[in-house]
Amino acid sequence: MKKIGILGGVGWASTLDYYRAICEGAGRFFADRGAGSPLPVPPITIESVVQAQTRSLRGRPGDEASWAAFDAVFRDAMLTLERAGCDFALIASNTPHARLHAIREGVMMPILSIFDTTAEATAATGATRALVLGTAVTMQARNYANVLAEHGVSANDTLPDTDIAEMQAMIDEDFYGGASASAQDRLLRFCARHAQPGTAVLLACTELPLAFPDHIDDVSFKAGGFLFVNPSAAHVAAALDLALEDEKGG
Repeated sequence: MKKIGILGGVGWASTLDYYRAICEGAGRFFADRGAGSPLPVPPITIESVVQAQTRSLRGRPGDEASWAAFDAVFRDAMLTLERAGCDFALIASNTPHARLHAIREGVMMPILSIFDTTAEATAATGATRALVLGTAVTMQARNYANVLAEHGVSANDTLPDTDIAEMQAMIDEDFYGGASASAQDRLLRFCARHAQPGTAVLLACTELPLAFPDHIDDVSFKAGGFLFVNPSAAHVAAALDLALEDEKGG
């Protein structure tokens, strides 16, 4: 098995869920092939950054230089995972992926992009439109929209600043440390205002899927009358495929 590097801490609740999902997914893979307990899981190293620090280092949209300190924290963490012998890595968070082009500089180890895996999963649902929900950084950027377009899916144009601020506040108030009791209702109300019929709603903050515990490992699912795509689950599935490809004869 290939060794996986997880860059976590943004936030810690979704980092835990990535680790759980990878281990449980590998366990199912080997159990289906008759392996006994303890079931094998890929070797994993987690490098956890400090979210309070990285939030303070966010730059300004369109100003590359303003992101230098933010990029450096994630690049250094990736280099630590590389030195730990990881064969590839993934960031257990959507937000830093907006800076993946800069974070990758000088890192030789492959970094699995959540944009690519999510676009493939969204196209597989048959949807041709997507509503991307996440932090202010994710919703202001065009990364998801550009990659989705390559798969024949059009994404929402940037929502008004007031709506982006509302979503950021929802994440900070209802999802940090896990989903609150009101998280699902609040999220569904937001979707009702912004998701047109036939739209795939991308839960493009790794904490947002925690509002749907019955679907936490589903790449796509329906709830509350909406079609959702879980980028975290798609990301984990792609990581498992890569980590276990030798066992699959790939």
